[in-house]
Amino acid sequence: MSLIARHLEANGIPTVIMGCAKDLVEFCGAPRFLFSDFPLGNPGGRPHDVDSQAFTMELALKVLESAIGPRTTVQNPLPWTGDPGWKLDFSNIEQLSAEEIARRRAEFDANKEIAKQQRVKTAE
Repeated sequence: MSLIARHLEANGIPTVIMGCAKDLVEFCGAPRFLFSDFPLGNPGGRPHDVDSQAFTMELALKVLESAIGPRTTVQNPLPWTGDPGWKLDFSNIEQLSAEEIARRRAEFDANKEIAKQQRVKTAE
């Protein structure tokens, strides 16, 4: 998305990226970036929390209109939860048992097989 934003900006279309992967988005040079320190996939606010989503959208629009220069990053002040411990658990394989890792791998492999079968059906 950051590269697309750069292309749009080069062609006169202002953009703002809303994201949770600060290192990646800043590395790619997004023109304007609203960083939310949330788990990946939640840049628009907390799920099922309309107030946090509305606040985040309003903040993104403010970033769009008021960024003072290229590669501007603004951090969303909203916390994911009151407990920062979510960062230790989120996608942390060291927190999982061998059985849980095996279960998740099997589930992933089953989903890949379903997708493969659907691709084959579509190609027929």
